[in-house]
Formats: sequence, structure tokens, C-alpha cells
Amino acid sequence: MLQKFFSLYSQPRMLTILFLGFSSGLPLALTGATLTAWLQEEGISKTSIGLFAAIAIPYSLKFLWAPLVDAFGFPVLSRMFGRRRGWILATQVALALAVAGMGMSSPANGAWITACWALLVAFCSASQDIVIDAYRVEILEKEQYGAGAAVVQYGYRLGMLVSGAGALALADHVSWAITYAAMGSLMIVGVLTVLMSAEPAAPPADIVPQGAEKPTFKDWLQRTIVAPFTDFMTHRHWVLILLFIMLYKLGDAFLGIMTNPFLLEIGFTKTEIAAVVKVFGLGATLVGLFLGGIMTSRLGTVRTLWICGIGHALTNLMFLVQAHVGADTQVLALGITLENLSGGMTATAFVAFISGLCHVRYTATQYALLSSLAAVGRTWLTTTAGWTADRFGWETFFIVSVLLAVPGLALLWYLSRHTEMDKPD
Repeated sequence: MLQKFFSLYSQPRMLTILFLGFSSGLPLALTGATLTAWLQEEGISKTSIGLFAAIAIPYSLKFLWAPLVDAFGFPVLSRMFGRRRGWILATQVALALAVAGMGMSSPANGAWITACWALLVAFCSASQDIVIDAYRVEILEKEQYGAGAAVVQYGYRLGMLVSGAGALALADHVSWAITYAAMGSLMIVGVLTVLMSAEPAAPPADIVPQGAEKPTFKDWLQRTIVAPFTDFMTHRHWVLILLFIMLYKLGDAFLGIMTNPFLLEIGFTKTEIAAVVKVFGLGATLVGLFLGGIMTSRLGTVRTLWICGIGHALTNLMFLVQAHVGADTQVLALGITLENLSGGMTATAFVAFISGLCHVRYTATQYALLSSLAAVGRTWLTTTAGWTADRFGWETFFIVSVLLAVPGLALLWYLSRHTEMDKPD
């Protein structure tokens, strides 16, 4: 059995997915956890920091422009490199410039300028995700989705580690401007990967069928905008599936937006936080992602989500322990290990679950829709995280983060009993 899994993970296309996952994960912390640490250091209130979560709105709305990515190529670049690769290259260059520009702003003197730059970074990042997600699904067979989900999460978490723990450690020695410029330069990893990769062997069918002459705007609208969504509606209990995707990781997102401000407030230095996350967090995540791939293949995506979702929610209680003991690095190491282990397992199953719902002709649009709903939880529904910590204190905040996992798990329980998705792939 292990030989089968290793043969899946060792394919060349998995290496491509790994590096593209890195490029996809790199910008996220720069507008999330790393940004909140920067804001905390600049003296911005916790309530205001919580409101900065709304910057991630492009991740929630990317399905609005995803049909254009499915229908058209990026000018010049797509003619040179193919539809998918042209779009990826364009978004990566834009990201590098936007990240560097964000680092040149000053939250203390103009928080709204920093917010505008962060919003631009989030938009470019969300656009990159649209194409990378579609590219990944299109180059894999259905039986490879579990392994592909694990590999893309490997890369994604490595990218977040570099722009999270790596950026924090770097910011202890150089300015935030240099730190963000350094992070932006790392988009070269994705650029080189795209240049050395090929377009999907079986690209999505053209939106306009061959032989059709001068289609009307109504026909174009139907094929480009309407068809991807009506196709998804053929899934049984599709409304509940969408609601589940939106709520499943709500508790984790609610906790994540305030983790760094909490750790800094109780006495940890940025370097200490980075060191613990690097040593314990990365190792636990890598193990979790691999275990998640095995569980997804053996048990099916829904059952894996059920098991790991409960475990991941309970690990939030370790921060409650941390609040009692203070800046104890051993407790932090244990908490980060448990959280990242369960988080890695959950992430693999979640990505595989979404991938399996997409039709190959509308990959970019449908995956963007589903991942956008997942982003709603960490965007709009987490904007009150800072207010909750301010108003009720950290202990209550962590208890709330655990309870917020209940609605998603309840929906998963219903889906596992009333759909055919709870079977091994």
C-alpha cells in the first residue's frame, strides 16, 4: 500500500504542484498573520486588527471573475505560454510588485494606505489561486486528487511558513519594507516553475463550440457565466454542500487571525514564535498532510473531514492552556504541533473534497466558487475576532473558537448520512 502512495507522490507533475502551491501560499500570511504582527507592533488596537480581516474579501469573491479566466487567455502571455500558464505568470509578476509596494507603506501613519496595498495583494493572490487550482485539477486524474491535495498543501504551507515565521524572524533584524520586498522576490519560484512546465494535456473545451459562427451575447453569457453554476447544481444537496464549505474551517480562521497578537501580548518575541513554528509546526504539518492523503484514499474525503475536523477543533483548547501559563515555549511547541498535525490532515481532505466536485470544463470557475465560500469564513465571519478578544478576554475567545466548529461538523454529519460522498475514492 505504501508503495502505491509513494509512486503517486513521486510523479514529476507532483513537483510542479508543490512549487505552485508554494507560490499560492506565500502571499496569504503577508495579508494575514504577518500583517497582524506588524499592526500590533505599530500600536494598532486589537479591534482594528480584527477588521483588517476584511482585506481578504477577494478570496471570497474570486468566483465573479473566474469565468473570464476559463473563457479567455491573458493578452500576449497566453499566446506564448498557453491559457493557464499565461494567467499564472501575469498574476505572479503583479503579486511581486504589490507585495513590495505594501512593505513601503506605514500603518502607524496611514493604515488605510497599508489596507489598500494589502487589498491589491489579496486580489492578485486570489486571481493566481483561480488559475493554479484549475491547472492542478486538470493535470491530475481523479484517483490522484488525494495525493495532489496533499502535495499542493505541502507547498502552500511551506509558502505560508516562509511568509509567516520566516518574515517574522527577518523583521526582527531588518525593516518591514525590506522584509516584504524579500517576500515579493520569492515569487520567482512560481515563475520558474511555470516556465519549466507544460499546459494541461487535455485543456478544457472551448466555451464557444467549433463551427459556431458569431455567437450572440446571450449564448456567450450562457456558456461562460451560467453553465458552470447550473452544472454544479446537479450535485445532490448542493446548497448544503456550499454551506458546509463556508462553515467548516470557521473556528480555525477565527483563531488564526488573532494568534500572533495573542502570543506577542503574553510575552513571546517574534523570533521565538518563528522558531517554534518552524521547528514544530512545519514537521507536524508535513506529517499531517501525508496522513491526510492516506486517510482520504482509504476512508473517503467526508469521513476524513469528520475525524480530523473534531480533532482540529479540540486543539484550539491548547491556546486556553497557553493563556494560563503565559510565555512558556514548551506549551507553545505542544500546541503548535497538535494544531498543525490535525490542520494538515484536515487541509488535505478539504482540498480533495472540493477538487472532486469540479467538472473539468469549468474547473477554474467551480473551484473558485467553492474556495471563495471557504474564504468567507476567514473573511467576513472572523472580523469580530479582535472585538471578541477585547470585550471578553482571551480565554472566552478560545472557547468561542472551538464552538464555531460545531455548525460545520453538524452539516458534515448530515451530508455523510444523506449523500454518496462518504466512500473511499
